[in-house]
Amino acid sequence: MSQRLLLLALLVLAPLAQAAPRIGVATMLPGEIFWERFGHDSIVVDDTAAGAPISYNFGFFDLSEPGFVGRFVRGEMEYQLVALPFAEDLVYYRDTGRGVSIQWLDLSDAEANRLAVALAENAKPENARYRYDYFTDNCATRVRDALDRALGGELRRQMETRSQGNSYRSEAVRLASPADWMWLGFDVGLGPFADVTRSRWEDAFVPMRLADALRDVRRADDRPLVRSEQVLLPHRIAPEPRPEPQRWWPWLLVGIGVAAVLLLLGRAGPRSTLWVALPAWTLCGVLGLVMAFLWCCTAHRAGWANHNLLLFNPLCLLLWPGAVRMLRRREPGRLFRSLLLAILAGAMLALFLLWLPLQPQRNAPWIGLMLPVHAALWWLYARTGLVRQAATAQDARHA
Repeated sequence: MSQRLLLLALLVLAPLAQAAPRIGVATMLPGEIFWERFGHDSIVVDDTAAGAPISYNFGFFDLSEPGFVGRFVRGEMEYQLVALPFAEDLVYYRDTGRGVSIQWLDLSDAEANRLAVALAENAKPENARYRYDYFTDNCATRVRDALDRALGGELRRQMETRSQGNSYRSEAVRLASPADWMWLGFDVGLGPFADVTRSRWEDAFVPMRLADALRDVRRADDRPLVRSEQVLLPHRIAPEPRPEPQRWWPWLLVGIGVAAVLLLLGRAGPRSTLWVALPAWTLCGVLGLVMAFLWCCTAHRAGWANHNLLLFNPLCLLLWPGAVRMLRRREPGRLFRSLLLAILAGAMLALFLLWLPLQPQRNAPWIGLMLPVHAALWWLYARTGLVRQAATAQDARHA
C-alpha cells in the first residue's frame, strides 16, 4: 500500500519537479528593406521538456491577404504572433546578413512558466492577430508588454520614470535615414504627437532600445534582469544609424536661395518664374492633400494635426487657373492674389506655432525652406505690379 502511495505521489509531483523554461529576448538589427529599418525582436522559450527552443514572433503579416493594402493606408493593418522553431526563425536573418543577439533573462520559475503559458495561448489562431501601430503597438511593444505582465508590472515601473530625450520623430527619422524617401516621408508626414519627449518605456517601440533598457532593469534584490547575452549572428550589412542633431539652418539657406532665384527670374517677367512656381505649387498641393487625408480619413494618429499642412498647403492647387492665365499673358484675377496671401499667412502661422508651447512640432527645417519661397511668390505675383504690367503690355501690343 505504501509503495502505491509513493508511486502516486511521484506521478503528481513529477510535473512540478521539471525545470522551468529558459526565457530570452532575441534582437534583430535593422535590414535593408523599408519595413526592416526599425529592427525586430522576439521572445524565445527554451523548454528542454518540449524540445527545440521556440521563437514567439509578433512581426508576421501577409501582403497577399485580401484588403491588406486598404487597411495599411487607413492605419488598420493587422499583424499576428507566430510560434516557430527559433533555429528556423534565424535562417532569414542569417541569409540577409542581419545581426542577432539574445538576452537570457533571470526569471523565477513561476514567472517563466507564466510567460510561456501566456505566449502559447496568445499564439493560438483565434488570439494571434492584433491591430498594428508603428509606435504604440508593434512587434517590440508586444514583447515588452508580455515581459511586463510576467514581471507583475515591474518592467514598466522602472522604464517609464526615465527618459533619454528621444521622440517618435527622432527615432523614426534616424532609423529611416539610409533611405531618403523614407526619412523625408516621416519628417514631413508626422504631426506634433511624434515630437513629445518619450520615456524609455515608450522608446521600446524600437527593438534595440528595448534591449538597451532591459540591461538596466533590476530585480527586487538588485540582481540584473539580464542574466547573460550572446551574439548569435554577426551583422554583415550597414550598421544601425547613429543619432544626429537636427539642423534647420541649411534648409533656411536653401529656401532663401530659391526665393532669390525666383526674384531674379521675375525681372524677365512673370512667365519666367512660373516654370519654377508651378511644379512647386503642384508638389505642395499634393503633399498637403496626403497630409489632410492622413488626418481626416485614417487611424494614423501620429500624422494628425500636422503643422506642415500650413507649409505644403492644398490651396496651392487652386493657383493653377490663375497661373495658366498668366502663361497666356492675361491677368490672373483677384482670387489668385487672395490665395497667395492665404498661403503666405499659413506659412507664417506655422512659424508662430513652432514657438508656441501648446502642442509644438519640430518642423523648423520645413519652415526655413518653404516660408521664403511662399513670401517670394507672393511678392512677385500679388504685391508688385509685375503681373499687371505684363498684361497691360500685352493689351497694348494687341491694340
